[in-house]
Amino acid sequence: MATDNFYETKNGRTSFFDGGLLQFIGWTILGILVTVFTLGICYPWALTMIYGWKTNHTVIEGRRMRFSGSAFGLFGNWIKWLLLIIITLGIYSFWVFIKLEDWKAKNTSFVN
Repeated sequence: MATDNFYETKNGRTSFFDGGLLQFIGWTILGILVTVFTLGICYPWALTMIYGWKTNHTVIEGRRMRFSGSAFGLFGNWIKWLLLIIITLGIYSFWVFIKLEDWKAKNTSFVN
C-alpha cells in the first residue's frame, strides 16, 4: 500500500476509468484519419495518442497513471521491428505485439 495521503476516488471506488465516450470516439477518429492520410507513416503517433489518453484517464487503487511515451520514441522501435520482420520473412511479426506491450509498460507510471 502506498504512503501517499491523497487517493483519487470516484463513486467510492479507488480504481476507475474517467474518460468519456465522446473523447474516445474523437481520439479514435483522429488516429484513423492521421494514419490513413499519412499512408501509415504516422501510425506510431496515433497509437501513442490513443494509448496516452486511455492511460492518463485510468486510476488504480487511488493512484492516477501517466503515459510518457512519445511517437518519436516509438517510431525508432517501429522501424527496427519492421526491418526484423523483413529479415526474418515475417516470423518476427509474432513478437511485435509483445514488444509493443513492453514499450507501453516501460513508458507508464503513477502520477501520485
